Amino acid sequence: MPAPGVRHGPVFSEAMEIPFNQPHQHGPELDYIRDAILRAHLCGDGYYTKKCHELLAERTGSGKVLLVHSGTAALEMAALLIDCRPGDEIIMPSYTFVSTANAFVLRGGVPVFVDIRPDTQNIDETLIEAAITDRTRAICVVHYAGVACEMDAIMEIAGRHRLYVIEDAAQGVGSCYRGRRLGSIGHLGCYSFHETKNVISGEGGALLVNAPSLMERAEIIREKGTNRARFFRGQVDKYTWVDVGSSYLPGEMTAAYLYAQLEHGQEINGERLKWWNMYHRALAPLEEQGVLRRPCIPEHCTHNAHMYYVLLRSMEERTRLINKLAEHGIKAVFHYIPLHSSPAGMRFGRSAGAMPHTDRTSDTLLRLPLYYDLGEEGCPAGECPLPDGTRGDYPGKRDQPCQVFPRAGGQIHLGGRRFLLSARRDDRRLFVCPAGTRAGDQRGKAEVVEYVPPRAGSIGRTGGAAASVHSGALHA
Repeated sequence: MPAPGVRHGPVFSEAMEIPFNQPHQHGPELDYIRDAILRAHLCGDGYYTKKCHELLAERTGSGKVLLVHSGTAALEMAALLIDCRPGDEIIMPSYTFVSTANAFVLRGGVPVFVDIRPDTQNIDETLIEAAITDRTRAICVVHYAGVACEMDAIMEIAGRHRLYVIEDAAQGVGSCYRGRRLGSIGHLGCYSFHETKNVISGEGGALLVNAPSLMERAEIIREKGTNRARFFRGQVDKYTWVDVGSSYLPGEMTAAYLYAQLEHGQEINGERLKWWNMYHRALAPLEEQGVLRRPCIPEHCTHNAHMYYVLLRSMEERTRLINKLAEHGIKAVFHYIPLHSSPAGMRFGRSAGAMPHTDRTSDTLLRLPLYYDLGEEGCPAGECPLPDGTRGDYPGKRDQPCQVFPRAGGQIHLGGRRFLLSARRDDRRLFVCPAGTRAGDQRGKAEVVEYVPPRAGSIGRTGGAAASVHSGALHA
């Protein structure tokens, strides 16, 4: 048994599972959805959609913000707004999600793939100009992992060649480049609120229209090609079909959920940044030994802790690490297969030069679990001592460390077993069920757990799967 008070490395439990991502509900989401229903306006552009528009416009400084039903929809609207036509070329990285290219291919555009930088995994701005031809219509940048591309250089190139700049900021909500919010710098910016993002609505997105010349047409395209928005503002006495468009509005319940998240967006990003920094500190020795590379954040960029990744030395090492982590219940995943080498990429697009960094990043990048509630499941090794003073009483085992999070739906770790907190009975007793118990089965499987509450301020979102030894007692 280790000496009391000594902190050691991780002690893994076979019962523990840490998912790669876990959607977070911050608190008022259900209340706002209920309110949206009571307002009897569910089809979109109601009270909560307008609240989201106002909040996003205030935080980003964008001239017009329009909620849409996905980040993909925002990109498709961008393609329509720049009047992308068959044969038009759109410069973009190959290391991105398929929606970045699909949005333009749907209009007949040709993705022109450019290699990425080896430090940030963003498009290499020094290679863009060589990829420009007389058919180039726009540059679509992707802010990978919420870290900004070199926007000053990119905007300067676009200005000289009279090109549009579209920011795929799906991962960049809340991030900044030289003090400016991502998505607000180019002519158009695209956000995603998919459940894998920081601020979520299940499915959802937003289009930031920063070029005044595109604002009115953006409203029309979003409203199925009609001037309905002008009608509701009293600018026309009836509305009609005036342009191409589609149905891009999200419903009000989606907007209500999103507004609750946006209200707490800075807190959500701050909590994620805590875990991001913990990974970064814990993995520094491995980078010094040459085992892996950690993310690079340029000094003039402020990121949102959307993702923590490492770059291994080979695909084989990455595969071994994925399997080893899986043995301990930790889900780590790789990311994109480059678009330039995909069947559709070769059919619809072309590469502007070699892609050595893209190919290497695709082979060696590994993403680690990162989400708001990560501390209720686990955290990086050596950083999470068990809260002082917590002891649990439960069937078959006594006087073992107990991490209690008194909130229905949260996790309780008791001596290596994981429980779902079903309800709080009183100040000393909780109803718990085995992890994974379905809601309808909880009543029959609930057990009462007595616990000694910790001293004020001593309990927090500390880890289970990678928790340390504390006060001489093993959490295993």
